[in-house]
Amino acid sequence: MFLRLVAALLFCGFASLANAQQAVGWKTGREAAAIERKVDALLGKMTLEEKVGQLHLSGRGEGFDIEQVRNGRMGAVMNFVVPAEIRQVQEAVRQTRLKIPLIIGLDAVHGFSTYFPLPLGQAASWNPQLIEQAAYWTGREASAAGVNWTFAPMVDMSRDPRWGRVLEGAGEDVHLASIVAAARTRGYQRGGVAASVKHFVGYGAGEAGRDYNSTWIPLSQLHDLHLPPFKAAFEAGAMTAMAAFNALNGMPATAHRGMLTDLLRGQWGFRGFVTSDFGSITELRLHGIAKDDAEAARKALLAGIDMDMMGDVFHKHLAGEVKAGRVPMKALDEAVRRVLRVKFHLGLFERPDVDVAAAPALMQTQEARDVARQIAREGVILLKNERETLPIASAVKSVAVIGAMAVPEDERVWTDPAGLGRRVVQPLPDALREQLPADVAVTYEPAFTKNCGTVFKDKDAALRAAAAADLVVAMLGEDCEFMGEGASRTDLGLPGVQQELLEALVATGKPVVLVLATGRPLVLSWADKHVAAIVQTFHGGTEGRAAIADVLAGKVNPSGRVPMSFPRSVGQIPVYYDQLPTGRPQKIRQRYESIYMDEANEALYPFGFGLSYSRFGYANPRVERERVALNAAAEIAVDVTNQGTRDGQEVVQLYVRQPVASRSRPLRQLKGFEKIFLKAGETRTVRFRLEGRALGVHDDAGRYQLDPGMVEVYLGGSSQAQANTRFELTKP
Repeated sequence: MFLRLVAALLFCGFASLANAQQAVGWKTGREAAAIERKVDALLGKMTLEEKVGQLHLSGRGEGFDIEQVRNGRMGAVMNFVVPAEIRQVQEAVRQTRLKIPLIIGLDAVHGFSTYFPLPLGQAASWNPQLIEQAAYWTGREASAAGVNWTFAPMVDMSRDPRWGRVLEGAGEDVHLASIVAAARTRGYQRGGVAASVKHFVGYGAGEAGRDYNSTWIPLSQLHDLHLPPFKAAFEAGAMTAMAAFNALNGMPATAHRGMLTDLLRGQWGFRGFVTSDFGSITELRLHGIAKDDAEAARKALLAGIDMDMMGDVFHKHLAGEVKAGRVPMKALDEAVRRVLRVKFHLGLFERPDVDVAAAPALMQTQEARDVARQIAREGVILLKNERETLPIASAVKSVAVIGAMAVPEDERVWTDPAGLGRRVVQPLPDALREQLPADVAVTYEPAFTKNCGTVFKDKDAALRAAAAADLVVAMLGEDCEFMGEGASRTDLGLPGVQQELLEALVATGKPVVLVLATGRPLVLSWADKHVAAIVQTFHGGTEGRAAIADVLAGKVNPSGRVPMSFPRSVGQIPVYYDQLPTGRPQKIRQRYESIYMDEANEALYPFGFGLSYSRFGYANPRVERERVALNAAAEIAVDVTNQGTRDGQEVVQLYVRQPVASRSRPLRQLKGFEKIFLKAGETRTVRFRLEGRALGVHDDAGRYQLDPGMVEVYLGGSSQAQANTRFELTKP
């Protein structure tokens, strides 16, 4: 019933905006052929300068020259969010000779006016349908404001939480990440904005977790781990891609012809265009492969970059490189062709200018906020719940909410980026007052001057409030400069003075519920030993604090699961679950095993883990046939029972291992999952279809290979699943 209600809610959202919605995507058949003819005709009319202009991407702010738009010297703009300003640049296009519309781009990553959880928080829901809806509403609102291109999804694989941008991805597992990449791509484009899959490729594997750092990835790992989410997004219809900042195996991604042309276009058949990242073409000089911007422009274009984002390099130098014969006109024409192709497939030549008057009514609609509330709820991960501290018991009559993060800054209201109105974002104390019985007193003390938690405002007042309460809810985490791009960290503890406060709160003797809002997994070893309960969120967005209150009060049974393993210490990193076996496996922790002398091998909270207010049991794991051909599929089933007293959702996860093969295979590898709702006491049979061809790996030359042999199957609620069965893969 619960899932049917959610489905009905989402359907109503679609129906109410069906007439306004402008889904985008690749045309096929006669439409596609007609577009190619239009592109050819338009190319034939363009001057060299107009062609170069289509590859020039500039942005709002100081230095933006709208005359370049009027003169046909700009193909795309970015960071325009106010509909009236977007209307101005659209009107400037009509003054150009050829009237080629602009692509209007924005980092609409996890929201535009309505904000959804960070992408890592969406992945924590393990609910691809909801993830797609979050992307849909992001695209829908952005499109209503005049934006038609989003610089998302980010599908970089990363297994190092020191990197600040893990918050934009889907975690450590390639199967989950690929499903999320496809879901987000579909959602954005159904909402009316072209997706730009980024960052191609290897950006998330920077050495030491340092942003923009070099990456060294064997070809086998590149194909098995880093490329599949990109391929999934392109197969879902993504129309553009963004190249990465980093050097991949010694070659900067912005000039990597092997990736951008040979693989992406040659092997995969990608028809869209590739943009550089912010200023990354001119950065080829700093990488040491170009002596000046002219050479950087030439190398980038010939490698396969079609658009120069905020570098002004193509704009200044590309025409000269063509005239000098260093860049063939054919290469320039192909880049322009790809940009024009996307514009035609997006329908920009027919799409009217943004309706400035209509835009405000399409922001933060109730339908969008309902989806935001649901995905925020499903992304809440219960990491610890000692003695059933949560949900808040009826015996609790006073709750002290501590921490500035519990209350949004800017006087408890949030202004959307387009200036389209102010919407109240509910503080956690207010949300708890709504959800808890009327006789429960909820007090609040910020403790810190700002959400960053770096400076105390009144520590003593916070401790007095805690000491006077039956239960303490401390909302702490990362904010401000501690997460995101350029925010690599070597210390993954709570920033600033937050750990000091947490220890003081525990010292009061009152049970402490630690509610975290972070951009990555932190090291929570101290908290795991000392606090009563730990609730993890990855910044839940517009409805995030209300969703937390729903879970704390027991109105919602938590169902989020860990998308990226939590280390016990920074020294363990990387601590991903699907590691290869070693010749010295851990058995009895003797000296000459693959262990640490001073720490356990295992993650504190492993991939796929998450507690519930219910208990779920697994029984009767089975396969339909004990022998399965490599070109066939295994049918696998398991019985799942809600053994608790509360209805709830479980993420049923399927992992495999091939213990003997031509190459070492991971100890566990996720190959399937399904999120199900079970009433208290209910049992359901969950079935999976596992294709034999999905069980291969790539060799050192990048060739895919399948091996016959025994396959172990593990089913359960985390990567430590215990229910198991097996089957044998055989040659056809």
